[in-house]
Amino acid sequence: MIQTPNSLRLHIGIFGKTNSGKSSLLNAVTNQEYSIVSETAGTTADPVNKAMEIAGIGPVLFTDTAGFCDEGELGEKRMEKTEDALNKTDILLAVFSADDDGDFSWFERIASFSDSGKKLIPVITKTDKVSAESLSFLSGKIENLTKQTPVCVSSLRKEGIDVLIERIKSVSGREEPAASLTGSLCSEGDSVLLVMPQDIQAPKGRLILPQVQVLRELLDKKCIVSCCTADMLRPTLDSVKEPPKLIITDSQVFKMVHEAKSEKSLLTSFSVLMAASKGDINLFRSGASMIKKLTDSSRVLIAEACTHVPLDEDIGRVKIPRMLRKIAPDVHIDFVRGTDFPENLTDDSGKPLYDLIIQCGSCMFNRPYVMHRQTLAKQAGIPMTNYGIAIAEISGILDEVALP
Repeated sequence: MIQTPNSLRLHIGIFGKTNSGKSSLLNAVTNQEYSIVSETAGTTADPVNKAMEIAGIGPVLFTDTAGFCDEGELGEKRMEKTEDALNKTDILLAVFSADDDGDFSWFERIASFSDSGKKLIPVITKTDKVSAESLSFLSGKIENLTKQTPVCVSSLRKEGIDVLIERIKSVSGREEPAASLTGSLCSEGDSVLLVMPQDIQAPKGRLILPQVQVLRELLDKKCIVSCCTADMLRPTLDSVKEPPKLIITDSQVFKMVHEAKSEKSLLTSFSVLMAASKGDINLFRSGASMIKKLTDSSRVLIAEACTHVPLDEDIGRVKIPRMLRKIAPDVHIDFVRGTDFPENLTDDSGKPLYDLIIQCGSCMFNRPYVMHRQTLAKQAGIPMTNYGIAIAEISGILDEVALP
């Protein structure tokens, strides 16, 4: 059975001070001894992820994080990982221990993320260790602090877990239909052609994730779907009576497909669809205008979500840089992979470090994390686009590409 990718799961992060019961909470929610539980501070070093299904919500990913107030050089590194988890989280579980000393200063870091639109649920753990009167007093303080009624939980006794799950359901928004990748570009009965080159980057015997996601959505929409490789595009188009309503192609052959298709067919790419699904498509679209303005003194950051070993003709490491150097031969290009994205995109004087950022399709990232990167770029005054939109702009066809 094929599992739902983590990038498509609802991300639920568990945050709080060290020894506040975060790991015990994860174990109680998942009904497994998944995280190591210890009285020793700092037991959870790196974030611990647990994927599961919740009835009424669907696939979710719980993340247990290192506690705030962790000290020392190692503690600072742990906090960097915790901050990274905050950026990816849809729902924040702010964990307060019932037997805590009452220092809630750590919550300020959580509150700033809650203000950005992420959902917040305060949770009081270890409720079996205090009296009902003490718990009531603490609940009042936390409610005043968070503006939310806390959920009281005893992980030891498995009390309050059902209440917490119901609260997660109530704020998840997953009762609404998931956002469509293709949007209004096609509907039931429309003919759609997928152009999918099977290059050396594609896993042997499998399709890459964006192709799978788009294909599944089109089948659910009851579209009439055809697939071909780039070298079979012309025979495929010649074999049909009417041009397809929509052609979705790999961005690497954007120009070739554009030249071969009928004027009646809309054209977009898998990467463009991912850009709209994962981030702000308008920011990506406007950021592409910087490409033609690059000079030999410009600096470009290319950010890739995947961490595969680069192969010959890699799109991010080879093909896009080759395209950019046709515009500016000596342009300086830096690369980052996975989550190694700079949090500070300006120098000490506030000057942007880059003239342009090009993000991959981000099929391995969720929307909150891509939006976070766009926010960082916007704050630094750096235009940001993505692979597919960048290639369309370089090819001179961006104005003719259909956006969902």
